Amino acid sequence: MKNVVTGLVPHLQKKESEAARVMYVQYMGQPVWMPRDYAAFAKEGYTQNAIVFRCIRLIAEAAKSIPLLVYKGDQPVEKHPFLDLLHNPNPFMPESDLLDSLYSYLMIAGNVYLETVLLGNLPRELYVLRPDRMKVQVNIKGYPEQYIYCVGGIEQIYRMPNPGKQMTILHLKTFNPLNDYYGLSPIEPAAKAIDTHNAAGAYNAALLQNMGRPSGALMVEGSEDNQLTTDQFERLRMQMTEQMSGPQTAGRPLLLEGGLKWVPFSETAQDMEFSEGKNSAARDIAQAMGVPPQLLGIPGDNTYSNLKEANVAFYRQTIIPAVTKVCQGMSVHYRPSYGDEFKVWYDIDEVAGLVQEREEKWTMVNASTTLTVNEKREAIGYDERPEGDVVLVPSSMVPLDMEMEDEDTSEEDPLDPEAGDPDEESEEADTGSEGGGSDDAKPDPSDSED
Repeated sequence: MKNVVTGLVPHLQKKESEAARVMYVQYMGQPVWMPRDYAAFAKEGYTQNAIVFRCIRLIAEAAKSIPLLVYKGDQPVEKHPFLDLLHNPNPFMPESDLLDSLYSYLMIAGNVYLETVLLGNLPRELYVLRPDRMKVQVNIKGYPEQYIYCVGGIEQIYRMPNPGKQMTILHLKTFNPLNDYYGLSPIEPAAKAIDTHNAAGAYNAALLQNMGRPSGALMVEGSEDNQLTTDQFERLRMQMTEQMSGPQTAGRPLLLEGGLKWVPFSETAQDMEFSEGKNSAARDIAQAMGVPPQLLGIPGDNTYSNLKEANVAFYRQTIIPAVTKVCQGMSVHYRPSYGDEFKVWYDIDEVAGLVQEREEKWTMVNASTTLTVNEKREAIGYDERPEGDVVLVPSSMVPLDMEMEDEDTSEEDPLDPEAGDPDEESEEADTGSEGGGSDDAKPDPSDSED
């Protein structure tokens, strides 16, 4: 029986998307360039804006500090070829520089390409490639057929291998609703805020270079017939050029003649709410990049009470998702070389930014009176113990099902009616001792008669 959709017999069917071939019609086998200007993002964002630079540095430094582990199934592996490769990726950079470049490119461009140098089918070196130099060429089915890396007019082509073979290019990208092959740069949603912040900085710099003097106009007082001659106008223009050319001429007086009057017409920085507008743009940039404004020292957002909470939110909402994306991408990409059970992951307990969160969790788990010892150990990541299936009560911290030892019953209860009065017994004992002893010790009268 033939399949109705494909017209193929069942054993010849392949798993592939029906919509992918439609995407090929849009590009018709031509290379697909990244539609945005990466150079503008890198220059106006990363290199010229202090907020963007600091956000990306915070993310890259925090993400690369989380050590990556290799798992085989659910168990971590202490020694593995991929760990050796990660610690020594290539002769030109250590692991920290490789991961720094990887996370930084991902935040600037929304795309990052990791090149794997193969020896046979096993990885031997790793390199991070600039995303603006890479373009994707799709096949007739709408899937990437090859990656083309172009530098100075010279192209290096990375073709997709046969199924089951190790690919040489790992492409990591963020979600982009408007492009099928390239990720969305976090800088793009913040572009307007970045332009506003840069413009505020440029205005401030220009105002300082002009020694804080706002622009204005020279007006001639008097009647309409009172106008400057050509010589007066040229002399005034030269004077203003010389005395307003920069900080070197600061403080020099301007000699006005012919009934001239200086009238400033620009608004002051206070009128424009210059400082608050710049801080507002900085907050928008930080939010788009996923960094709490408290960590950037923006005025109005820094308090000691919420700084710790902001740091935990930064790791939970930005750093952990970024590291998870990289780990999952590496796990799938390198399975042809290391097997289906290969997995790259991280130890959440080694994340320095979550120390406060772990302390609060341990305190809460340890104070619980409804969990067994093994359940508490499992909740904080420790293995079970054979004697741990017990519940400890807080009063004495002993197992709940343990029976308390009976008290010593050798002494008689003074409230027991059948028990003798110890005072009476002591009096009888005293009486017997005063009479010379017990009744058995008294002489028998019959003995004396005999």
